[in-house]
Amino acid sequence: MRNHSLASFGDFRCANCRALVSSMQMLSGVNNRNHCPYCLWSRHLDLYSAGDRLSACKAPMNPIGLTMKRSRNKYQLSPRGELMLVHACLECDTVSINRIAADDDPERILAVFHSSLDVSQHGIYEQNGITMLDAGDMDAVYHQLYGQAVENSMA
Repeated sequence: MRNHSLASFGDFRCANCRALVSSMQMLSGVNNRNHCPYCLWSRHLDLYSAGDRLSACKAPMNPIGLTMKRSRNKYQLSPRGELMLVHACLECDTVSINRIAADDDPERILAVFHSSLDVSQHGIYEQNGITMLDAGDMDAVYHQLYGQAVENSMA
């Protein structure tokens, strides 16, 4: 019999860093966890919609950048939308976006953002309807991660 106090249905071992990842919504704040909160790598699980788990690929997905998902919520604080991770599948080149979870490492998210600034192929992702954030979005990224702009976070 499985000990449910230590693990829950859907817990997994990260394909990249091998950390044990909890899928408990209480910890992550998301319904369909498929990326590691430590290294941010994901797994190609979904095919048509978040949580469907219909993809036959199952390959690791590299976090390659950040984007904003616009919300239809008229009471949302940020007019730009929700900060999202962009992942690229190592096997089939599928590109997808994932919600940032409450327990994701903000420093690692920031590192993904900074490394994506060197990428010259952002146009490829735009073909998939994903607009990657660039250097001009730095204040928005810091604000969403830390609740303050870049200048204030450096103090």
